[in-house]
Amino acid sequence: MGDSSDATAPMGEPVQQFAVFLQNRAGSLEALIQLLKQAQVELLGFSVQDSRDATVARIVTSDPDTAQQVFLEKGIPHTTADLLVVALRHPVEEFQKCLRELRAAETNLDFAYTLLPHPEGLTLVALHVEDVEFSQSVLHRAGIKILSQEGLSR
Repeated sequence: MGDSSDATAPMGEPVQQFAVFLQNRAGSLEALIQLLKQAQVELLGFSVQDSRDATVARIVTSDPDTAQQVFLEKGIPHTTADLLVVALRHPVEEFQKCLRELRAAETNLDFAYTLLPHPEGLTLVALHVEDVEFSQSVLHRAGIKILSQEGLSR
């Protein structure tokens, strides 16, 4: 195991994901993103799960504290969860390695989605796992680069 200065070591707070519940109607996601933009919060990634009456938008932002404040002030229903975000230079091989390592450690991956492009050309993948800390240690030992919320916010 490397020390905490190792480039693959997670440092700081885990990446925060919001699951925001929106009415399933034209413009609701755009309005949400506009609210965040007005608060100077950058959208870094999202996944939308649609149903007939409601939509769940999973989002990752540059400033989760401000985003949470906006949601509370505007009465926007949401939940939060910690994510594991991996930064991949060679996405296909490294993502397969992530999956292999998590399976070997017998830990579950609930869902995953890519984030918007990273300025350094890395592919960022958000992983919702059953145990963030354990999965972080598993992937860290395997040499996978993990980003904290501070490392993700640009």
